[in-house]
Amino acid sequence: MEDRTNTIAGWALAGGIVALGLSIVSGMIFHSERPEKMGYPIEGVEEAGAGGGAAAVEPIAVRLAKADLAKGEASFKKCMACHTIAQGGATGIGPNLYATMGEPIGQGKGGFAFSDALKAVGGTWDFEKMDAWLASPRKFAAGTKMTFAGLADGQERANVIAYLNAQGSNLPLPAAPAAGAAPVESNVTAADDTGNLSNQATPASGAPSVDPQAAVQAERKGH
Repeated sequence: MEDRTNTIAGWALAGGIVALGLSIVSGMIFHSERPEKMGYPIEGVEEAGAGGGAAAVEPIAVRLAKADLAKGEASFKKCMACHTIAQGGATGIGPNLYATMGEPIGQGKGGFAFSDALKAVGGTWDFEKMDAWLASPRKFAAGTKMTFAGLADGQERANVIAYLNAQGSNLPLPAAPAAGAAPVESNVTAADDTGNLSNQATPASGAPSVDPQAAVQAERKGH
């Protein structure tokens, strides 16, 4: 009887050891970790920055200064399903885009029927407005007929804008701010509280400030 009990206990112990071993092996084979980035990437959508906000974009003047016309022409191929850009080109799903930069927004262009939403924007196609339009047409003019989602990459937009500008518009590019440039000093002459004119220019760093009226009085004493 005792031998039979020991045999049963031995089999039970062996079974437990086998089960434990199988658990360890299966855990090693099917081990999974939390992915570094959750979810799935969506093409054309910019990733948020580390702080949760959108990535900073350089001013359009800075991006235009380093724009690549060849890359802009290549990117413009995305637009050719709806637009032509050659002078005198036909109107298709969208208007011909020759000499678009500097034109009134939502007007002209060979009789193309622009949406009321775009007409309501007003103004002309300058570099800032075109940059905002290419980033998201629906945000720029809510209710626009244009279905293109936009170009998420800021430099790609600048390349396309530079290419558009070279097709019959040739507007002068905005000057890019110089890196580390000092603030421009004001040389405006304005009246002070007493009605006397005084120069409002800010003296250079380290230079002594001069009272204009005191200088005049000193000059009169010298004569």
